[in-house]
Amino acid sequence: MRIVIARFPFDLTMGEVERSMEGVAPEPATGMCVTIGSHVYPVKQVGQVITRQDRRDFTANEVSRALTRLGFTCHEHRPPQPEAFNDPSASLPWADTPLG
Repeated sequence: MRIVIARFPFDLTMGEVERSMEGVAPEPATGMCVTIGSHVYPVKQVGQVITRQDRRDFTANEVSRALTRLGFTCHEHRPPQPEAFNDPSASLPWADTPLG
């Protein structure tokens, strides 16, 4: 499929992108990410590998749009949320004492 990244056309398939990313260690996920196999990569890292261009030459949206057209799942990376404090065993000692 023909995709355009940074005004340059590329003829790529999903399999070619997967093969390009084999053996590439994922960088820490920040911002827009893509799931390739069992790994989550920042889209700018994938864009750099498949286009051999500098990351400053394209936007994350360009690469996300191209990867989505190829059949990949792109998503915003969200850091893990802390669990809500709902531990009943940690009751407050003063909560059961009467006021006054």
